[in-house]
Amino acid sequence: MARYTGPALKICRRLKTKLPFKGERFFSVKFDKRLEVPPGAMPNRRLKKLSNYGIQLYEKQKLRKTYGVLERQFVKYYEMARKSAVTGEALMQILETRLDNVVYRMGFGASRRQARQWVTHKHFLVNGKMINIPSYLVKPGDVISVKENSKAKMHIQSNFTNAAARSLPEWVRVDGDKLEGTFVHIPSRDKIDLDVQENLVVEFYSR
Repeated sequence: MARYTGPALKICRRLKTKLPFKGERFFSVKFDKRLEVPPGAMPNRRLKKLSNYGIQLYEKQKLRKTYGVLERQFVKYYEMARKSAVTGEALMQILETRLDNVVYRMGFGASRRQARQWVTHKHFLVNGKMINIPSYLVKPGDVISVKENSKAKMHIQSNFTNAAARSLPEWVRVDGDKLEGTFVHIPSRDKIDLDVQENLVVEFYSR
């Protein structure tokens, strides 16, 4: 499956926003300071003012890169979301139900990238069945658990401890001792903690 393997910090600097690519480093002050410098050989160059198209593209890229989805699949999610009354919210809800994202939201993965890799390496079960497809869409009531023989090999317990200290989202319920979680319900837009103007993403694809 195709995926972006380039430098993560470059994307964050380009989009001038913190994308949780780097686990605990995402929360550091040093990481914040590095975002102040744009990528490239001339970081102090004067940046041009963005057009309306540029602003829409910026928001689309920010949302797509946050979830680590390539353009072709992102368009597929947009087409699915168009069937809903509120396209922007539906798009974000679909992205939130991806298995790699749910594993990250439950605190098992330090980042979405790490969660994606571990799902691909067959470390997680969904309702007792091994699923190694990161784009698998989780449904309310589904139970995600760590395979028994994977618990001792991974850093999942420490990841969960760090995530739980910052508090987990209300739409997942996790048993830290069993390393097992339930996807309780699909979150509403106001509960998704992403600084993205999804209406501009819809406008981008509605041109």
